[in-house]
Amino acid sequence: MTNSKPYVVGIDMGGTNTVFGIVDARGLVVASNSIKTRKHAKFEDYINELCTELNRLITDNNLVDKIYGIGVGAPNANYFTGMIEDGVNLPWPTPIPFAKMLSEKMGVPVAITNDANAAAIGEMTYGAARGLKDFIMITLGTGVGSGIIINGQLVYGHDGFAGELGHMIVKRNNGRLCACGRSGCLETYCSATGVARTAREYLELTDTPSLLRDIPSDEITSKDVYDAAVNGDKLANDVFTFTGTVLGEALADFTVFSAPEAFILFGGLAKAGDLLLKPVREAMEKNMLSIWKGKVKVILSELKEADAAVLGASALGWEAKPVVTPEVIATPASVEITK
Repeated sequence: MTNSKPYVVGIDMGGTNTVFGIVDARGLVVASNSIKTRKHAKFEDYINELCTELNRLITDNNLVDKIYGIGVGAPNANYFTGMIEDGVNLPWPTPIPFAKMLSEKMGVPVAITNDANAAAIGEMTYGAARGLKDFIMITLGTGVGSGIIINGQLVYGHDGFAGELGHMIVKRNNGRLCACGRSGCLETYCSATGVARTAREYLELTDTPSLLRDIPSDEITSKDVYDAAVNGDKLANDVFTFTGTVLGEALADFTVFSAPEAFILFGGLAKAGDLLLKPVREAMEKNMLSIWKGKVKVILSELKEADAAVLGASALGWEAKPVVTPEVIATPASVEITK
């Protein structure tokens, strides 16, 4: 970082929305905006709109030539190659050389990582994970993502893809088909889309009265299920109990290999609060190996949904280097990498 360029940009590419913000050296998001991720059939049109809106935000805030670098959190983004290599929740063919393309268009260095990893960095620096050295961030949005911190280090694995916990298979027999091509993945049950899917199944398989029956089945969203649940709808509450139970069982399994101090839930679905937290905690404790019973917390993110991922991604921007080849992306100084 130099005094002449005291800002970075953080970009969170979600399956539904892409949120971006300008961040100063203190971690303050000074301005932000968003675009729809799936608006364009071609990736080139998407990145052109993103750059147009980024430049508009930079200009409107009188920050032209004051941006040091850009950090990006995106589904299945590879920190080492700068590529989105298998974006199952994105509408474009992959791999996509995102870091290289964005750097060329914006004229500043770009570093990229998995969106859940970016959220974990943001939470560790600014949120509920401050002071924690071992935790797992679980992002509950269009899909289910995760960022794993062990001994204060963000885990990438040898190829940059460690931590795809949303694609752990939780139902081996007759599991739901996942966008990844397999069946029974956690995200088919515990994402926002998974909640809506469970609600549609319950409506079809039962005759339980429900406010959700007033909504066309293919238009039901997780927000509809939440609204019904807080109004005392039994079927909607049953959906959250089922979802929380599946997630809690998975968290008990995840504990076995990294022994985290806490799981931090982040994303739109986490806003359901105790509707989700209560069955998650109960199922996790019920299925936890005895040596960890009562030791692992499940807590909600303390950051605003947009800020957590934007702040985490922006941390990469301070150490981003010009993209010469797609093989090497800078390592953020504040986060050690375990290979």
